[in-house]
Amino acid sequence: MSEEVKEAVVEEQPQDVMASTVHNPDDPVVSAKTLLDAGCHFGHRVSRWNPKMKQYIYGKRNNLHIIDLNKTAAQLQDAYQTLKDIVSKGGKVLFVGTKAYAQKAIQEEAVRSGSFYVSHRWLGGTLTNFHTVAKRIALLRTLEQEELNGELEKLPKKEAAAKLHLKEKLSQNLEGIKEIRNLPQAIVIVDPKAEHNAIAEARLLNIPVFALGDTNTDPDIIDYLVPANDDGEASIRIVVGLLADAVVEGKGGEPLYAYKDAATATATMGEMLKGVDPNEQTKAIRAKLRDDAIAMRKNGKRVARKKFVKKTNGRSFNKNDANKQEKSEAVAEEAPVAEAAAEVATEESK
Repeated sequence: MSEEVKEAVVEEQPQDVMASTVHNPDDPVVSAKTLLDAGCHFGHRVSRWNPKMKQYIYGKRNNLHIIDLNKTAAQLQDAYQTLKDIVSKGGKVLFVGTKAYAQKAIQEEAVRSGSFYVSHRWLGGTLTNFHTVAKRIALLRTLEQEELNGELEKLPKKEAAAKLHLKEKLSQNLEGIKEIRNLPQAIVIVDPKAEHNAIAEARLLNIPVFALGDTNTDPDIIDYLVPANDDGEASIRIVVGLLADAVVEGKGGEPLYAYKDAATATATMGEMLKGVDPNEQTKAIRAKLRDDAIAMRKNGKRVARKKFVKKTNGRSFNKNDANKQEKSEAVAEEAPVAEAAAEVATEESK
């Protein structure tokens, strides 16, 4: 090929392919307004908070803490750049989120970014006892190969069914880390309270922890905390998606959620909250209060039944009594929502 032809080919090729995927570290990854639209500002009930999170809380509204999203955006900026640097140096990332609202986002964003994930159940020792877990992964791969080759069909039905059952059980817990060979260099967590075992193992091994945490989180155990609503699907999706974008950009790809806001200026939380649709806000508050009530029941913090028995002066607790008590609890849970609606109506009248 002559020199003239070579020069022509070079001129036809794009000169700066990576320019669209490599951004200035000072560019804002996401705006506070985008986070607000996703409902990231709703914290837990005022009674369910960790005082160490006070620096990230803007105020209270309808018995809920409101998170300062300007600080969330700043925290995300730091987490994004750090995670991108880790991946650009060849690091691997593990996404962890086993609560129902987080499972789908964790799976999809981890797959999109080419990372590992745990979305069903965190097995104790996944990191600290990695060699044993690696043996279970090897067993899963063997069973899958036997099924693919038709070897299970040659076995007696009972034995084949037992192996298939074992394969499904292993796959449920290990599918997202089936291809892992070494310990990850970073771990992304949704809800540190729920995934405390994963965080404890990561800290023992000095693996950086990037976490989406609500107002009940202990920030001291997190290396890179993103304070935001960890119960809403939209909130989890945007934050996990942004951290997955950091992995994608670290590998030289194009982010999906990051850098999509043209405006770099951030408004105050008060100004942004004034622009929220009151009806949508009331629905979001209702959902958050309901999720909190469910969480409190699961944690064994609700003792309404014992109080009811005490008030009945020793009467036997029958089914009718239980139904009455459930109704009274439901009314009590709806009270903050009614207060929210009243406050919205007052603001509209002004």
